[in-house]
Amino acid sequence: MKVSIIASITVDGFIAQNVEQSSLRWTSKEDTKFFVEFTKKVGVLIMGSKTFETINRPLPDRKIIVLTRSKKYDQFSLDQVVAEGREIREVLEELKTSGQKEVAITGGTSIYTQFMKAKLVDELYLTVEPIVFGSGLKLFNESLDQKLELIEIIDLSRQTKVLHYKIIQ
Repeated sequence: MKVSIIASITVDGFIAQNVEQSSLRWTSKEDTKFFVEFTKKVGVLIMGSKTFETINRPLPDRKIIVLTRSKKYDQFSLDQVVAEGREIREVLEELKTSGQKEVAITGGTSIYTQFMKAKLVDELYLTVEPIVFGSGLKLFNESLDQKLELIEIIDLSRQTKVLHYKIIQ
């Protein structure tokens, strides 16, 4: 099963100014369109509870797995939003066993870091937006030493690009 991180970053490498900020508040409409198309194709999104709370609703044609040890999302149908307290390898193995071919890791910082540290990521899709925050939440919150290979640059607009990387294992 292919595991991809999909994130929007500022030119200076931030995914948000604070944990409450949704990327929809500062990213382009082209990035939103790319995110929707990519995640609908993949079908399953994995995110942390803080990221989910910036959305706080199911997304059409996608299942969301929220990695949390404490929160429940009983107000949503289980085929839309599932709260998971298990280890990430266990969650991925269950998805693979069920026939899932691909999954998108959609945030936030600690979830991105956990998957990268565990060497579970195959590809990165980083939308670079022409904005600078100066401070905020970085893509990763711990030191990592991971080589990447640029596969392609996707032009979303004259200003906004997606850098598509393969992880070199």
